[in-house]
Formats: sequence, C-alpha cells, structure tokens
Amino acid sequence: MAKNKNLIYIAISLVVFIVLAFLYSTPVFTGKQLFQHDIVQYRGGAKELLDYRADTGNETYWSDSMFGGMPTYQMGSQFKGDIIKQVDSKLNFLPRPVNYLFLLFGGFFLLGMVAVRNWKYALLGATFFGLSTYFYIAIAAGHNGKINTIEYFAPLLAGILLVYIRKSYIWGFIVTTLFMGLQIAANHPQMTYYLFLALGFLFISELIRAILQKAPMKHFVISSGIIAASCLIGVGMNSQRIMANSEYIKETVRGKQILTNKDHSEGNSGMDKKSILGWSYGRLETLNLFIPRLMGGGSQEPEGKEMMAKIQGLVQENISSQAEYNNFMQNFQEGFASPTYWGDQPGTSGPAYQGAIVCFLALLGFFFAWKKYRYWILGASILTVFLAWGSNFMALSDFFIDFVPFYNKFRAPSSILVVVELLFPLIAIIGLYRFFTDEKLTEEYKKKVLLYVGGGTLGFVLILLIFGKALLGFHTENEKTYLPPFLLDYLVDERLKLFRIDAIKAFIYVAIAAGALFLVLKQKLNQNIALIIIGLVSLFDLWSVNKRYLNDDNYVDKIFAENPFQTESSDLMAEKVQGNPNLEPILANVNVNKTLETIAEKDKTHYRIFNNILGTFSETNTSYFKSSIGGYHAVKLRRYDDVINEYFQVMDSVKVPNILGLLNAKYLVLGGPEQPQAIPNPKANGNAWFVSDLKFVESPNQEIKAIGVINSKKTAVIASSDKKYFDGKPVQADSTAFINLTKYQPNELEFKSQSKTPQLAVFSEIYYPHGWKFFIDEKEVPYIKADYLLRAVHVPAGNHHVRMVFEPEVIETGKWFSLISFGLFILLSGFGIFWMNKNKNEKVQPKAI
Repeated sequence: MAKNKNLIYIAISLVVFIVLAFLYSTPVFTGKQLFQHDIVQYRGGAKELLDYRADTGNETYWSDSMFGGMPTYQMGSQFKGDIIKQVDSKLNFLPRPVNYLFLLFGGFFLLGMVAVRNWKYALLGATFFGLSTYFYIAIAAGHNGKINTIEYFAPLLAGILLVYIRKSYIWGFIVTTLFMGLQIAANHPQMTYYLFLALGFLFISELIRAILQKAPMKHFVISSGIIAASCLIGVGMNSQRIMANSEYIKETVRGKQILTNKDHSEGNSGMDKKSILGWSYGRLETLNLFIPRLMGGGSQEPEGKEMMAKIQGLVQENISSQAEYNNFMQNFQEGFASPTYWGDQPGTSGPAYQGAIVCFLALLGFFFAWKKYRYWILGASILTVFLAWGSNFMALSDFFIDFVPFYNKFRAPSSILVVVELLFPLIAIIGLYRFFTDEKLTEEYKKKVLLYVGGGTLGFVLILLIFGKALLGFHTENEKTYLPPFLLDYLVDERLKLFRIDAIKAFIYVAIAAGALFLVLKQKLNQNIALIIIGLVSLFDLWSVNKRYLNDDNYVDKIFAENPFQTESSDLMAEKVQGNPNLEPILANVNVNKTLETIAEKDKTHYRIFNNILGTFSETNTSYFKSSIGGYHAVKLRRYDDVINEYFQVMDSVKVPNILGLLNAKYLVLGGPEQPQAIPNPKANGNAWFVSDLKFVESPNQEIKAIGVINSKKTAVIASSDKKYFDGKPVQADSTAFINLTKYQPNELEFKSQSKTPQLAVFSEIYYPHGWKFFIDEKEVPYIKADYLLRAVHVPAGNHHVRMVFEPEVIETGKWFSLISFGLFILLSGFGIFWMNKNKNEKVQPKAI
C-alpha cells in the first residue's frame, strides 16, 4: 500500500514539473517559438546540410556553407544506427524549452529519490536545480547542446550513487549506462568533462571510505568495475559521434597548433591560454551565486536602457564644446563596456545565480549531510569555483592547462560553475532531510549550526549592505581611469541601487528559510509546512530572477523563428519587430539578405561570397543563401583560423584580395546594411586551376606568409615535406590547359580537365586529411595540401575526369561499434533484470517441509 502511495506522489511530482515548465513558457500555447541567437546562426550555417538531407534523404558529412568548407560533425549531422540519439529525441518530446525544463526537473528528482528516498525532498531539490538561472540564460542564447547535456547530469549521478551508495548494482548499471550514453549523445563534451572532474572526488571519497573500512573494499572494487563498464558502454553507443569528432578535433583550433608565433608554438596541443581563459569569473563575482546583481548582473539588464538614456543627458549637461565632446568619446570608448555589468569578464548575458535559499541550505548541508556526501561535494565545489576564476587564479589554471589531459581543449572556464549548480541543490536537500529526520543529530547541535550559519549569512549580507560601496566599488579600473567623475559617480550609485535591491531580497529569503527551520525546532511549525514555505519562497526568488533573462520577449512568431533571414520588409513586419531587441536585426538585415538572395538566384554556379557588412566571421546570413568565406562556429579548422588571424584581422589591401582569390570569393558584399553593394571579384581563381610553378617552403610560417604575395593562379606553395609526391610526376606549363567543375554536391565534386602536359591542379576546396578521396578516370590517386589550406592533385596530360568524394571510413566503423554497444546494453540489462527477479522469487518461495 505504501509503495503504491509513493508511486502516486512520484507521478504527481512529474505532473508538477510539466505544469511548471509550461507555466514558465506560456507563449508556446499561442504557437510562438523561442528566438535563440545561436540557433539562428545554426539555421544559416546548416542550410546546405539540411537542404541536402531533404532533397536526397541521405546525409552529407561535409558542407561548403561556412569557412570555405568543413565537416558537419558539429553542425547537426545525423548518423545511421545512432539509436541512443533516437532515445534522446523521444525524451525531448515536449516543445522547446518546455522539454529542457521538464528534463532538468525530472532528472534531479531521480537523483533526489536515490539520495534521500523521499519524494518531498526530491521535489524540492528538483525546483532548486531546474530553476538555476544559468540554464535560462543558456536557453535564451540558444546553447541547446549544453542544456541537453546538463539535463542528464543528475540522472547520471543518480545511477552512480545507486551503485556506490545504495548497492543496487543492476539498476545502477542500467541508469548509469543509459544516461552516460544520452549525455555523450547531447554532444557537448565540455560539460561532460567538467562533470567528471567533480565525479573524480566521489571516486576518491569512496576509495578512502573503503580504505578506512567505512565500506567494504569488495563493494568498492565491484562498484567501480560496474561504473567503468557502464561508462564504456555508454561511450560505445556514441562511437560514430566520438570517433568522427576525435578525428575532426585534431585538425581544429582545439588540436595541435601549426604555426609558431607570440601566442603559441608549433606542435603544442589545444588553444592558447588567452583563448582558453577569455571568460574567467571574478573572485568576488562568485558571490553572484548568492546575490544575482552583486556585479550588475548581465551586460544587458532591463535597467540598462534607462541608464544609457540618463548617461546621454548627463553628457549634454556637462560637456559644452565639440573638442571636449571628442575627448570624452575617446575616453568613453576606452573605459566603458556596460551600464550594468562591471565584473571581470569581457561581457556576460547574466549571473550564475543559484538562489539565496539554495546557497544558505547548501552551507547548512555541509554540516548536516552524511559524510559520504559531504566531503566529496565540498571538494568538487571548491575546485570548480577555483577553476571558474581562470585568469584570476593562474597557479591552478596553469597547472590544469599544462598537465591535466584535455583541459586545454575548452574555453570559458566560468561555465564550469554548472557543477556547483548541480551539487549545491544536492547537498542542500540531503542536509535538510537529515535536519528534519535524523535523530542522531541532537537538537542542540541543530540550533547551534542554524544559529551560526544563519546568523553568519545574514550578518554577511548586512555588512555588504552597509559597507558595500567601500568594499565592492561598483566600477572597473578602466572606468575609474577614463570616465569623468560625473559619469562614474552616476554609474556607481545606480549599480549600488541594483545590488541593494537584490541583497535585501537575499536577506529576506534567507531569514524566512532560517526562521522556518528554527520554528520547526521549537515545534511551532509543522515540518511539511516548513518545506512548503522554503519551496515557494525559493521558487518565487529564482523564477523572478530568471524572467529577467528568459521571458515572453524571447518568443516570436513562428515565421521569424523558422526563417530569420527575411528578404522583404513590410509594415506588418516592422510592427511585430518594433521594440523587440531579438528581432530588430532581422529587419536591419533585410537589404543585405535580399542582395545575397539575388546573387544566388542569378548565378547558380559554385562559388563563395565575402560579406564584409555583417561581420564576416560572426554571421551565417551569407551561408543561408550561398557558400561563405566566413561563418559562425567555435570549432573551426585550424588552418582556416590561421588564415583568418594572419590576413583578415588586419585588412591588407593587397594580400587580402589574393586570399579571397584562392578561396574563390566570386562576389564581395560591401557597403552598409541600408545600401549593400554586390561587387563581382575579377581576381577569383575559380573552383580549380592548373599551376605551372611550385614554390617549396620549409615551414608552415613560410607557407602562410607566401600565399599572400604569390600569383596563386600560376604558382602553388608546397610544403617541402611533400616534395616526394612529385617524384616521377613532372609539372609543365600549358597555356591552353583547363580544368572545369561539372558537378557539385557538398560531399562530391566532379571536374573535366584537358592539358597537353602533366599538371598540378589546385582546388579551391579546404584541405582535410581524413575522408576525402580523389579519383582520376575512376582510379583513386593520392592528393596533397597546397597553399597552406587547399587540396591539390597531379593530373597527367590528356583529357580526364577528376572526382573528389568525402567518404569518411570512421562513420561506418563507428556505426558498428555503436550498434554492438547498444545491443550489449540491452542484453546485459535484460539478463540483470531476469536474474534479479529470479532471486526475488526464490526468496519468497516457501521452504519444503
């Protein structure tokens, strides 16, 4: 009876999660959709991939849409036999973002049930975790892969705890394997990596417990073996994805460096430290977990518009001459970044707010929780906070970048705080559960801890409220240096007001929670009522803060969400766009989009466009209509990124046109958003060309320097290591020779060539050493790299058919590993459940007399 009652409560909790998710996302009821910046960029960058899939029913693992061409492994490619991804799709059945919120709630509910085996605390913890502000900021930005990964954090940890803590080996194996597979399938390795850094503390904790005989060593060995097997099988289910990405990563900015310069040395692996540590959390900024606008919140807080209007008024009041104004503007641009945010990061969409009550209860949890949870959660939390500081704690960051495997593959260390956002709610509900139910904790001990932690927390907030201006400053060093006193004083006063509002709220929320706990100790308040009070106050707190960053303004009409690259404007569109900062770029870019569309419709051949209006390397509008020189992607091919840094950071009027010629930029889109100009580029080399000159160079640095100054239509720059390719393969000039593109698909190109002498054909296609195959008259031939980042092949004299096709073997190999791993999971799970039920039945059978 009790079991059935518990199942009813669990079912009710799941319904509550669905209701909460829909209530937060009410615009979905009217058919509106989230407008997410990164998803808009994805729609543009993946257009060629999506069109190819729709037209052919097949998948292309290469697309020419961005950066001259790149694999699609990080652009939403689909893999045959990818069963675990189909499971992920089924779990995310609700409309976005309801699906994410429901799974964040539901996943932590499972973790809570494993940790404390009580639905009330699991429900409370689920709201603590599922309403973490960072998740809503990430959803608003369109970091769907990140959220998809994080939603499987809690259930994966639940599976591991089932094995280590609950000794439920079979169910623990099933849950761990399934959610390990789903986590990898979500395809955000950085988040998974950070989680496993924290899980390392759990492993060490269990090992120490076994050594100290707090738990049997046999159990530790068996549990560790089960978890290791679960993780291996979960990874194995994603073999295609992992193998393809592993192959790809080696050739990207996350792989080995090719050039030697001031930032890095040839052969070093990963990104340079400056790129890795770009978004480092400030030390004081960590308190944003407790007070959201301790440092102003986000760079674009709602109050920011009013502050900017006031700043303009102050400038008019205090500056009288043009010379004074010019000097002010120069200093203003140097010293000012945001009216609200004044932290250590270059900018931010919002704080990693965890909730005042959650942080307070987490502090209590470190005193009340069982030791088997307390120490590893504390250690993991401290490490992740320190790592989030990045450049503000270089001793630790240097160590991890230089010595900890794979850490240098990831940037933006501030995002590691997602681990704290998982662990604080967990330790909070464990501590709360023991506070209310564990008779081993004396009333005197509870009162003492509650007094010290509650009083200390409230006292800390009071100190900040009274002395905050002196302690926190509310300005950056740049602002103090460059801004005039009238403006600096205004900014400090306004930021202080924002801080005080949130600090007072934090004080009130903590006081309510501490008061409720104290009244329970005094037996003047029922435990359940106290839980409801804590839950509702925390819900109100997090909900109201989250609405600053993900609210109704983030939802737009379906037409804008699904086709953000509009080419026609109208009064109706202007009316819908007006006042919505998310949609204003759509209207502003209409003329540029129309220009791009016109180019694509008039010239249907294969070429690329250089768009210098919208930010070449931070937009995908161009890619939506035609192949682009630029694009928007965090994991670019290393060679292409090197060329961007070498030539496009400083626009040399002689060298840049040479590079655009190599990349077959047939059209340049210049001017401004209102009156864009499409200019044909006479220097475009075309899709392929024959060269008569070979320039051998000794180093990558010489190679990349040379391509900016040579006549690339006649000369190819070749690495000296490829000299052997030309043994027995002469290259001779023939002014009548030609090679023309006859067929284009993103993963297969065909050319017709004619020459009287042997030639080296250079293709305006990005070099990638894995998966591309060349055929001359259907006979496979080797190819090499030319001009630092292009493909080239030796073509004999005569008339020939040249074909290149992208057929990565890793996809087919990975498919079988994925299928075998999933089959092994089903087989072992089925056997385990059968064996468990058999033993259960044997235990209840009466013994023979």
